[in-house]
Formats: sequence, structure tokens, C-alpha cells
Amino acid sequence: MTAKHTADRHDQSHENPKTGADTSNRDKNPDDWTTGDEPMTGAQASYLKTLSEEAGESFEDGLTKAEASKRIDALQDKTGRGK
Repeated sequence: MTAKHTADRHDQSHENPKTGADTSNRDKNPDDWTTGDEPMTGAQASYLKTLSEEAGESFEDGLTKAEASKRIDALQDKTGRGK
């Protein structure tokens, strides 16, 4: 790609739906995620393990992305994290 094409690409302003004023994309229900049935990510597993230890509960391995997200929310409520 030439310098002109690179500059033209960067001059186009597209609002990132994850950072704009409209937070609807960030608040999507995990049950509605298209990848929600995939295994939880490494980041989810790591954070879930930390939260589980802080809450005095067992770490559940083998959750889906959606299940892990819901579990994280519940443990954040219990531990007071994420508020």
C-alpha cells in the first residue's frame, strides 16, 4: 500500500461501536453472542479463577464464553469487584 493510500485510510473517521456514546453493543446479553458457545477465553479463565479464589468458591473449568461471562458477573457482585 502506498503512503497516500495509507493516509487516506487513516483519514476516514469511523466510530468504534465499543467506545462511542451508544453502549448497546457493550451490553449485549451473553445468551445472544454468536460465539457464546465457544470455550471461554484464556483471559476469562484467568479472571474467573482470581474471582473464584476471592469469593471462596471453586473454579469451574470448561465453561463457554457466555457461561464464563455470567459467572464473572455473579462473582463480581459477590466480591465487589468491577463496580
